[in-house]
Amino acid sequence: MPEQPSVILPPRSVLDAFDVRGIPEPLTGGQGRSVRVGGAVLKPAEGAEGESEWAASVVERLPRGAGFRVPRPLRSAEGDAVVEGWTAAEFIDGRPGPSRQWPGVVVAGRAFHAALRELPRPAFLDRRTHPWAVADRVAWGEEETAVVPELAESFARLLSLRRPVEATPQIVHGDLTGNVLFAPGQDPVVIDFSPYWRPPLYAEAVVIADGLLWYEPAPGLLVGGGRDPRWRQMLIRAMIFRLVALSGLVGPSWRAGKEEAARFLAATEAVEHGAYEGRARP
Repeated sequence: MPEQPSVILPPRSVLDAFDVRGIPEPLTGGQGRSVRVGGAVLKPAEGAEGESEWAASVVERLPRGAGFRVPRPLRSAEGDAVVEGWTAAEFIDGRPGPSRQWPGVVVAGRAFHAALRELPRPAFLDRRTHPWAVADRVAWGEEETAVVPELAESFARLLSLRRPVEATPQIVHGDLTGNVLFAPGQDPVVIDFSPYWRPPLYAEAVVIADGLLWYEPAPGLLVGGGRDPRWRQMLIRAMIFRLVALSGLVGPSWRAGKEEAARFLAATEAVEHGAYEGRARP
């Protein structure tokens, strides 16, 4: 995977604006850009203009006791969710999945998406140009792109497997795998909301694709999708999404290409032959 960027600490003016106190401590996971300060987590605002403010307003309105929890966004005294390019939210402790928590990640995602079902499609989705947004559009045949040579074979094979599929889109969290936290006796915590306008089954398939690529999920889980007949097509799109995003992140001078290329080729073969049903990586 690409190297993590160096951590940038929020300036004192941002801490004062959000009224947080403490020594900034970089947090592991994600893109390595989040910082804990006392009882808050701060990270640079991402996405298109207006996306972080939209996300904060959505999270603020989510119901409690619906099978998941979310960190509540912090706002400045002026009511802003973004200050000098930074966002802030309450810190909630928990052990990150998915290892030994694959069913919990899937169940939390379903509950989260049920709460988002009635949201309209936000216009900023059309303005996003980061690698994940491009990869999402490529996965669904809305855009074309080339990939680094190491991933070209898997990409071509996945595209050859893709067929039209009908499913109702809605706002979903497109990166649940490492963004669900667990604590004994409490509902799981969904963090780092990454919005996309896709079917919930596709968001679930991204979790399972991540399992095929980078984890050791429990046998029997990877059939996924509640045996929905559209599941295989969702998984194919999820694999394309991860492949194209990785290609866009690493660029042509990729050093770890052979290892990751082998992962994608093995996972692609599993999808081709249906071996993902009940398959755990050795």
